[in-house]
Amino acid sequence: MKKKKKPESKTKWHELLGTLLKDLLSPVNIHVSTEIEVMAESPRIDILLLRREEPEWTDEQLELLPDGIRDTKASDILLELKYTESLNDDVLQQVLGYDFFYRKHQTMNREQVQSFLLSAKKPQTSTLKKLGYQITEHPGVYRSKFRLVRQVILLSLNELSNEPHNAFVKCFASHRQEKQEAFQVLENQVYNSLNMNLKYFLDGLKGIWFTLKKGDDMNLELTPELITAWGEKWGKSYLAHLKPEERLVGLKPREILAGLKPDAKQEILYQFKPEERLVGLKPEEILAGLNPEQLKVLEAYFKQHESEK
Repeated sequence: MKKKKKPESKTKWHELLGTLLKDLLSPVNIHVSTEIEVMAESPRIDILLLRREEPEWTDEQLELLPDGIRDTKASDILLELKYTESLNDDVLQQVLGYDFFYRKHQTMNREQVQSFLLSAKKPQTSTLKKLGYQITEHPGVYRSKFRLVRQVILLSLNELSNEPHNAFVKCFASHRQEKQEAFQVLENQVYNSLNMNLKYFLDGLKGIWFTLKKGDDMNLELTPELITAWGEKWGKSYLAHLKPEERLVGLKPREILAGLKPDAKQEILYQFKPEERLVGLKPEEILAGLNPEQLKVLEAYFKQHESEK
């Protein structure tokens, strides 16, 4: 009896990673593109481009970039994500081809371009040895001792450390435990600083990884828009079942007030006595909020107060 052929995934995994990186890195001035052309007449390929405008990574950018990428000096960075395919000769030759033709098409030298192969599956030891890949000082980051292969740095997502700057790409690791730990790190240390659209995307991605049954993702075309919409729906549904005090856990007072409308803020102020509203304000800060009519009333009050003395 012939085995049923597994259905090929309809999902463009590089687009999901590309969406995450766009929302994450665009605010810190790193340009992200997907499916770029490596030659003038070439078809678009499943590849990501991170372009740095500054000569060095800024501290703000380094907080968001994984090991290996954050250590490169190149201005143009090509990322090839292999989510379902394991590391092999063909995969490596494919990335080397992208690297060569991209540099030729853009008229750039080897020092200006760095290619990375992101492997969701942990590479086999025998394959690493055959291709000359050796571990660097960073877990999960491999470089080859072979001259030609050395141009492609390998990132094994399952093996990257659980530092916050690695957590974003580790959301695409193949091992369930590694993905869970990555999301936990993001929720504990990074989540509150992210924009709402990126939060929805991560919520949707987490829901898909840990809610759908095994194999379901192979039958669905998971687009960035679909994942973000699911994340927004799940997030609002989750919040609806929380008590008011539970929704505010972990938020600073300023973060709570930032989401309120002016009339709601006014309602909060009414809960305080007049003298309590002014605590911590300097005299010039108090006066800055008064209109001309109010200033006249205040001036008249002081004149009357002086005359009574």
